[in-house]
Amino acid sequence: MTNQKRYTTVGTDIDEVKRLNLQSGLSYNEVKRLLAERYLDIKKE
Repeated sequence: MTNQKRYTTVGTDIDEVKRLNLQSGLSYNEVKRLLAERYLDIKKE
């Protein structure tokens, strides 16, 4: 593994963005899926 940092063309640290994304919680699509699953479970009852 290299210690060399990777940056986008505008200077964004790619690994830092990935690290922060992992800490941010659910994504928009994950929330939509979770709500849809709960809605379907309630509708079945």
